[in-house]
Amino acid sequence: MLPPAPAPRRASSRRGLLAAVSATVVAAPALSGCFASSATSGSAGGGDKRIRVAMMQPPRSGLSPLSDDAFKLSRWSTAETLVRLDADGDARPMLATKWRQNGRTWTFDLREGVTFHDGTKLTSADVVRSLQRAAGAAPKPRILDGVEMDVAADGAHTVRITTDDVDPLVPQRLSSPQLSILAAKAYGKKAVNPAGAGTGPFVLTESGGTSYATLDQYEDYWGGRAKAGGIDVKYIPDGTARAAALRSGEADIVEAIPVAQASLLDENQITEVPMPRTNTLYLNAESGPFRKAGLRAAAREAIDARSIVKGVYEGRADVAKGLLGPALPWADTLRAEVTGRARAADPDGAQITIGTFTDRAELPEVAAVLQQQLQKAGFTVKLEIREYANIEADALEGKFDAFILSRATILDSGDPAAYLYSDFASDGSFNIARLADAGVDTALDKASGTPAGDKRRHGIIDAEAAVLKTDAAIPLLHERVIQGDATNVVGSVKDPRERELIGLDTYVK
Repeated sequence: MLPPAPAPRRASSRRGLLAAVSATVVAAPALSGCFASSATSGSAGGGDKRIRVAMMQPPRSGLSPLSDDAFKLSRWSTAETLVRLDADGDARPMLATKWRQNGRTWTFDLREGVTFHDGTKLTSADVVRSLQRAAGAAPKPRILDGVEMDVAADGAHTVRITTDDVDPLVPQRLSSPQLSILAAKAYGKKAVNPAGAGTGPFVLTESGGTSYATLDQYEDYWGGRAKAGGIDVKYIPDGTARAAALRSGEADIVEAIPVAQASLLDENQITEVPMPRTNTLYLNAESGPFRKAGLRAAAREAIDARSIVKGVYEGRADVAKGLLGPALPWADTLRAEVTGRARAADPDGAQITIGTFTDRAELPEVAAVLQQQLQKAGFTVKLEIREYANIEADALEGKFDAFILSRATILDSGDPAAYLYSDFASDGSFNIARLADAGVDTALDKASGTPAGDKRRHGIIDAEAAVLKTDAAIPLLHERVIQGDATNVVGSVKDPRERELIGLDTYVK
């Protein structure tokens, strides 16, 4: 698995633990290779067309909401959380209508009139059960890694959450799909089964393991009736096959069209969505040639990211202006020119080794282009490229002079402070740059301790500037995900965080 969105600031050094409590969802016979009919058959809506969706990755943990499979439940609008995030990453009401903070304790008022798919009513006891199960999971959902919290009911429709330390991001944490609220029936002694247990506009009725899933319209949804009669999901890991499903008319919505396949589709069938994922060249500021700020500056000046975007990504990426990209619409408006950087020194043949991994197909090509650019500037460059699982430990131990990483920045909390801290703080758990800078640490501490909102965003941009000033990280580009929609699809959600896909207003004409 590639580097996920980082854990909160107090994250442990545990990484790569992506499996969670396993679950066995109601099984059904495997599909023959075709989508189910998009007609009204099987739809609780009694007349609305069904949506056929081709997804990239099959479930890894039986659709357990305590694993990364939770993002599928969220994208299908079957499981919901107490709060949701808006485009700026601010918390907005969902199953909770309002909340307030008093020191270490947050109080959430629940939405009344909500029913689970099994007909039971949402109460504070359900919220306590779901959050306690998540907090006690092994491993915990990433968003709770390093976070201790006590959850208690305060009446039928109020919940109190108390953390060990004052935490300004509790609402944002509760937006993570891994903290979805499910009915009591979902929770067995060991497994969590989300089938028929959510609160969203679609009810999960069948799962064919790693082959398919079926969801029907939930007529009693608290937010109103969905415009689609249901969703038929098929997992197609091969990108060429996913694109072919859209071209042939077998799929209505297709996740993650590969760049090489995008040109084979009609432009009105694809949408490029900025992702909260940045490709960055990390420079080892602790040892080797790049411990000298002048050589880090020389590397920065030698790199032409535009040629990488044009040549490797065929123009389907955004040249980086900073570590945070267009998936955070506020970042560029707050960002100012970075000043106080070191002057570039003459590389004079300095020998460097750049590491990266094969799991993301573009990165070896990016490495080859950087090798040429840096050699032209006077460096002597060697490349070392392996699978991510076989290179991560060496990168974290500082065995490379530079490392190219495709890094997710906000997927769990919608807030990039945790990413900046884990990657660039002196004690950061993912500090590949081996950076130890007092100015950076001060800026990161300030940003991490500021309540959510405009002041926190300004603090985050100040922390980004402090990192960029050191030249220990040279952001190259921000990736986009290419989503495919048939021309008769209306209202599919283009979400940079990949939490939403099918919503109330999504339908097939």
